Amino acid sequence: MSYSLNEVEATAKRATRGAGFAWGLAEDAAKATRWLCAHDLDGVGQLAQLLDQADRSLHVPAALDGVWTGEGALCPLHTGCLLSDSMHRLSSHPIAMEHVATPALLLPFAALAARQLKAPVTLDCDGMTVCTDGHIVSATADWPAMAQTVTVTLGGDLPVSSARKTRATPRSADWDALNRLAHKTYAPATEESRLLGAGAGLSDND
Repeated sequence: MSYSLNEVEATAKRATRGAGFAWGLAEDAAKATRWLCAHDLDGVGQLAQLLDQADRSLHVPAALDGVWTGEGALCPLHTGCLLSDSMHRLSSHPIAMEHVATPALLLPFAALAARQLKAPVTLDCDGMTVCTDGHIVSATADWPAMAQTVTVTLGGDLPVSSARKTRATPRSADWDALNRLAHKTYAPATEESRLLGAGAGLSDND
């Protein structure tokens, strides 16, 4: 099955919220998932993989000076937001981080930094390098579930163009996983809501 990018974004937002993240971070996750899918990367699969770990210990960097580390694996959503907020640092030195869960989800935040800085940004993830200016991506390689080291650097070499998609074709298992989490955000039906819904309810119009 294929889904529109609007469907992907809406489902990703609810799924992230259903996994326990705040609505604001869920919105960022949804936009990141959509961006990955639009650039021919498996955004749905990457988000599903992350949210499967959401009940475990995912952390934010303890400090932004030196190498970014946490008490456990860094959450790419929290860390990505901090990366966007710290993009000015890239003008003077790379940003390095360790033990990052689902590092592919950092790429859309790096893309945002690239657009704001009007320069390419390169992610080195355990030796795999991907460069983007926010519009073009140099590679759609297989990303690891966990990266021991990630380094974000200003600059890099870009191809002339890269694939763009208007629809996503995620694995059924990943799409179903997001929908199960999204379902947690739906309010349970009450007697009042059922009476106000479709149908005659208790009224008799005959």
